[in-house]
Amino acid sequence: MRVMGFAETFKALSDPIRREILMMLRDGSMSAGEIGSHFDMTGATISYHLKILKKAELIFEKKEKNYIYYTLNTSVVEEIMLWLSELKGGNHDVKEE
Repeated sequence: MRVMGFAETFKALSDPIRREILMMLRDGSMSAGEIGSHFDMTGATISYHLKILKKAELIFEKKEKNYIYYTLNTSVVEEIMLWLSELKGGNHDVKEE
């Protein structure tokens, strides 16, 4: 996993709104407006959450005409899963005496 992005990634994942945005994006790209329509918050607040997800490299943005579309960065998600799997490791049970 990217050493510099480690803290940003977990900070981004710590917020339930951002996790919900990621879940929405797993089915495909969405515009900021489409994402915002699922929440009762201002456009500025949605932009803030998207900015944090972008900084953590959990999403990509692509500009098309007057819209910005966001897509899940599955490679970072796979890195997180791999790291968690390695953290879990093999059988490290503590023996009770």
